[in-house]
Amino acid sequence: MAGLLVDDYEDAAVVHGRSERDWLTHLIKCHESELSELEKLNSYYEGTQPLSYMHPELQRELEDNVRQVVINWPRLVVDSIEERLDVEGFRFPGQAEADDELWRIWQANDLDEQSQQGHLDALVMKRAYVVVGTNADDGKTPIVTVESALDMYAEHDPRTRRLVAAVKRWCVGEGADQVDHATLYLPNSTIWWVKAKGGPWTEDPEYPRDDHNMGELPVEVLANRPRLKARNGVSELADVIPLSDAACKIATDMMISAEFHAMPRRVAFGFGEEDFVDQDGRRMSVWSRVAGRIWATAKSRKEDGADVMQFPEASLSNFHSTINQLAQLTASLSGIPPHFLGYSTANPASADAIRSSETRLVKRAERKQRAWGGTWERVMRLVLRVRDGKWSDDARALETIWRDASTPTVAQSADAAVKLFTAKIVPLRPTRERLGFSQVQIQRMEELDEQAAQDAVQRIAGGDVTPLFGTKPPPDPDPEPAPEPAVTGAAGGNAA
Repeated sequence: MAGLLVDDYEDAAVVHGRSERDWLTHLIKCHESELSELEKLNSYYEGTQPLSYMHPELQRELEDNVRQVVINWPRLVVDSIEERLDVEGFRFPGQAEADDELWRIWQANDLDEQSQQGHLDALVMKRAYVVVGTNADDGKTPIVTVESALDMYAEHDPRTRRLVAAVKRWCVGEGADQVDHATLYLPNSTIWWVKAKGGPWTEDPEYPRDDHNMGELPVEVLANRPRLKARNGVSELADVIPLSDAACKIATDMMISAEFHAMPRRVAFGFGEEDFVDQDGRRMSVWSRVAGRIWATAKSRKEDGADVMQFPEASLSNFHSTINQLAQLTASLSGIPPHFLGYSTANPASADAIRSSETRLVKRAERKQRAWGGTWERVMRLVLRVRDGKWSDDARALETIWRDASTPTVAQSADAAVKLFTAKIVPLRPTRERLGFSQVQIQRMEELDEQAAQDAVQRIAGGDVTPLFGTKPPPDPDPEPAPEPAVTGAAGGNAA
């Protein structure tokens, strides 16, 4: 797709000589061209991908007798990273505490849940999108939604690296009653479109266009591992999919082998079809013969040459070792600890050994936090612009607060935090943040601290000095008698 050269966001559609309808059709065409790839990536996360490496004739012969064994390593790899990405608040420059108003807007839009879903989709399908809009019911709380790459597409300006246009698509109804809807986002306008089946795109009369004149799209991209020449990101599954396909193939072959080699193979000499009948003279099925339900005959080895031999059953250990080798490769490429994949069952020697095995995974999560922290900061700047009607200068240096991506033990975290607080290196509130308490929990603790301080002041004013000096220790119930002084020196000699 050719890049767009933009000198200014204002009136970008006019600068490029592209009408709003042209933007709409262009973005939809680009979106359609990558849908199949996105759906394939999504199927690998859901474990519904087609079986790979199996010969078509063998697949036709087995038909429905053998189902694919799915070892869903892609989901494990993605979830291991996503579980460490939790936003806990936003802090303005020069402030020690998270901003309560931004967190209120975050909570009002259920972004605790939506951000988790956006991170997950971005890891799987390269990216997700965040859209900010006005709220007709509450002007103080703009609407923020997280959108899937299956429904939305945006295009970057190669000069500024910012978004120049975006489209969101959805449909209502099925068959002949299906109606397609689309929302076109441009730097100064948001337009809603509708198209009946087989008809042209027209502006939706139910949703009047919004000429916000912000000079910037109310859209941000949560791109996973973007590169200079791949601004839309790369799926976290890119390295894992070939190994997952191989593991599913080996596991399926193992089950096919178990089907044919679960019982020892037998061969019979000197028998005919008429010998394989039950006690009533009815012919036995092929499976009954294989399973060995009835092994009785009137023929003898000496007179008739009848004989039955048994081959040893096949071992499936070669499949086990192959799957373990693939698991090791997956762990090395994805950075997840070996015990996550189950091929290492040894107990870690200590908590330090656990942290050491998770070093690469934690670092990957921290990289995601840095990149996506910038995205969420831009989203909150858009929120303030939509709410206040102007850009906030302070929000340009906004900071996203993330939960610690590592997994230290509670005792170690508490010990480190208390030592830093006792040495007056870190104040009380950051200490509580280090311990993993949420902003709501910290606020509740501070309210209790303030209440306790007020109670102490009132008690001191009433003459109770206990808050200052503590309680008086209780008397010793059985005090030891004081030792008598010893008589020494000259005085002792005179006494003698």
